[in-house]
Amino acid sequence: MVQRREPTARQMRLGIELRRLREAAGLTAVEAAALLGANRVQMSHIESGLVGVSEERVRRLASHYACTDKEFIDALVAMATDRTRGWWEEYRGLLPTSFLDLAELDHHATFLQEVAILYVPGLLQTEEYARAVFSARVPELTHDELELRVRHRMRRQQTDIPYELVIHESALRIRVSDRTASRAQLAKLLELSRADTITVRVIPFDLDGFARAASAMTYAGGQVPKLDTVVRDVPHGSAFIDSEAQLGAFRTRFRKVEAVSLAPERSRDFINRLAKEL
Repeated sequence: MVQRREPTARQMRLGIELRRLREAAGLTAVEAAALLGANRVQMSHIESGLVGVSEERVRRLASHYACTDKEFIDALVAMATDRTRGWWEEYRGLLPTSFLDLAELDHHATFLQEVAILYVPGLLQTEEYARAVFSARVPELTHDELELRVRHRMRRQQTDIPYELVIHESALRIRVSDRTASRAQLAKLLELSRADTITVRVIPFDLDGFARAASAMTYAGGQVPKLDTVVRDVPHGSAFIDSEAQLGAFRTRFRKVEAVSLAPERSRDFINRLAKEL
């Protein structure tokens, strides 16, 4: 087995799920390795995503772990046998790994749900808005680094999976650039909100009792709910959250934030009024 120098988030997730199955079965890494005719180090590499694992081995492990969830096992097999070399691989070595992992997550997601508090999300940004956001980075990016990030962000937008956004009025009002760029960004939001696959809801400032300002997140649906992922921004990039308990908590968070937001049509009217104020 060839060891990977830098496994992707998806490859590491497969290893994490195999480890969780093993631990739920009460087996040690040494015992699990013996089932494959491998050793503890090889098992550790599989569970950390450093080496690949075949369909036969995934199914054999699932059987020994007494996992009877056929849809889940099939989803793990799909992850193990996937040989997709997506467009994001063009940026490997040029951008931080988190950029590539986000693009890969988008590609394999069955749906996306997002809560935005301070910024318009990357999947709906104009080029000017994205450039302004990246220009504010400290330390400052070189021209080439900046343009790479903008180009990558624009390419990520070429997706047609169901996407639900709940966005706070603050994100709509903050001018990351100038008045003209803000007006163009609101116009793009209005245009995209009419797409069949995109739903945009607004949380206005005058909503009473909104104490969920820390709820910003992206929730990506997996092939089965156990393989869902939450992405949150952290100082060094993006954090991927995948424990079952936390996924359940974030599902509840999204439902609660969505419940207090304006309906899609009222949200479009709201955004249109803001645009006219500029």
